[in-house]
Amino acid sequence: MLDYSHQDWKSRAAKLDLRGKAFIGGKFVEAASGKTFDSINPATGEVLTAVAECDAEDVGRAVAAGRRAFDAGHWSRMAPGDRKAVLLKLADLLRDNLEEMALLDSLDMGKTITDASTVDAPGSAHFFQWYAEAIDKLYDEVAPTGPGDLALVRRVPLGVVGAVTPWNFPLDMATWKAAAALAAGNSVILKPAEQSPLSALRLAELAAEAGVPEGVFNVVPGYGHTAGKALGLHMDVDCLAFTGSTAIGKMFMQYSGQSNLKQIWPETGGKSPNIVFADCENLDTAADMAVFGIFFNQGEVCSANSRLYVERAIKDDFVARLKERAEAMQPGDPLDPASKMGAIVDEKQTQGIMGFVEQGKQTANLVTGGDRVTVDGKGCFVQPTIFDDVTQDNPLARDEIFGPVLSVIAFDSEEDVVRMANDSIYGLAASVWTDNLSRACRVADHLHVGTVSVNTVDALSAQTPFGGMKQSGFGRDLSLHSLDKYTALKTTWIKYQA
Repeated sequence: MLDYSHQDWKSRAAKLDLRGKAFIGGKFVEAASGKTFDSINPATGEVLTAVAECDAEDVGRAVAAGRRAFDAGHWSRMAPGDRKAVLLKLADLLRDNLEEMALLDSLDMGKTITDASTVDAPGSAHFFQWYAEAIDKLYDEVAPTGPGDLALVRRVPLGVVGAVTPWNFPLDMATWKAAAALAAGNSVILKPAEQSPLSALRLAELAAEAGVPEGVFNVVPGYGHTAGKALGLHMDVDCLAFTGSTAIGKMFMQYSGQSNLKQIWPETGGKSPNIVFADCENLDTAADMAVFGIFFNQGEVCSANSRLYVERAIKDDFVARLKERAEAMQPGDPLDPASKMGAIVDEKQTQGIMGFVEQGKQTANLVTGGDRVTVDGKGCFVQPTIFDDVTQDNPLARDEIFGPVLSVIAFDSEEDVVRMANDSIYGLAASVWTDNLSRACRVADHLHVGTVSVNTVDALSAQTPFGGMKQSGFGRDLSLHSLDKYTALKTTWIKYQA
């Protein structure tokens, strides 16, 4: 961790050189329309910089650049070892510029500088390195055939890949898509969320410095209804990977049908259950992780453990432990290493969260929190909030709030809690706390989610796929399986004289 004081981080933030132009064809350019939008620091309300507002024309330019680069083959047909070397250099450059990358995400979307510098920025470098190391270790196949026939089955890059990423982990989500797509040999057109485009633009510049050829990695900042839609409808985009809301994920599926049937890989909403059984002996650890699972990144996590099911015999004791921990996690200046929570990404999201909180005050038992606060009289900050005695049909238990709001529901039996946990349109993740191995495996088997974390929360790694079921989408990031999204199986059948 960078051992800087609050004042150190503020001084370094003031010296940043912010990139606001689009990155197309290997260079920074203005939007064709000349329009810009403001990137705003949600902790202070101050404008960070003006950012190019790309639209369909800019997306078209970026796709054309990506197609030219793909067809030229400087990247798509580069020897695997050479492509690996470039992405390894990019991983090193991310580490060399870790302080800057962490500051960009902290300023742009409000996350704490501690999380940005110890989780997000190092994670981005790690994932680029991991996929780089995989490039020259993936083998093609020879299918079983008869004499005189040789059937080669190869994985080939798709071509031009669109990536539309969310604002909650700006650098990491860009990396999850781009690292795998680039490793496979594709060109990438990245549309970052308009709330947090700055780290994606700097990432593109570092990629060029590492040796990614012109046109292979492009970034088009802009709004979803213009730049995002244009990318989804473009007839020369072969694949689009999306992380965001379920409603927008459905729109991208429609865009595919309205255009060229491009592959769409959606990773969408979540309302993850966290189940604590009375046979869990270490309730302090369970409470620590329950608080982490909902209040990390201000609750702005698609897999946040926002529904907490606690066996009735221990519920009151467990809620008391949660209350104590939550009250020690009040939000503060994101650039202060002592802050446990940062700012909500923008005013719209803050108001949406508070709408759920105000409704919850009328329908459930407010344990702690429940207020919007300021830091030095400014900013979009919400207290860590816990509601108890939430009913299964309450919006607190059904809707994705995407903020620091935890709903506690009591249960009486294993069958009862599995039924309630699965009673959701989402199926991204779940956690189970028990010291009974059979119960852990049995409950995990019955939960309809993409990842079940047992005696921890939100477990993930480069080695394991991340994605969901039901209306959480069917996209998968991370692991070698994510390369399936960005490659096609191509058969070459050769007849020869046996």
